[in-house]
Amino acid sequence: MDYGTLSFNIENLLKERGISKNQICKDLDIPRTNFNRYCRDEFQRMDSGLICKLCYYLDVDIADLITYNKPPK
Repeated sequence: MDYGTLSFNIENLLKERGISKNQICKDLDIPRTNFNRYCRDEFQRMDSGLICKLCYYLDVDIADLITYNKPPK
C-alpha cells in the first residue's frame, strides 16, 4: 500500500537565504554525502537530531522543512 512520501525543501530554503551546501555542512558538522541524500530525497530514515539542527539553523518550523506528499488516488 502506498502511504505517500516525504520530501525536504532544503535546496529552496538554502537558495532563499543565500547559504551554500558547503557552508551549512561545515557549520552543522554534517557529512556532505549524507546531506546530499536529504536534498535529493534519497534517505531511508530521518535523523531527528539533523532535522532539529536544520530547523534551528534555518529558523524554520518542521512544516517549512518537510512536505508530506499524498499518494495518487
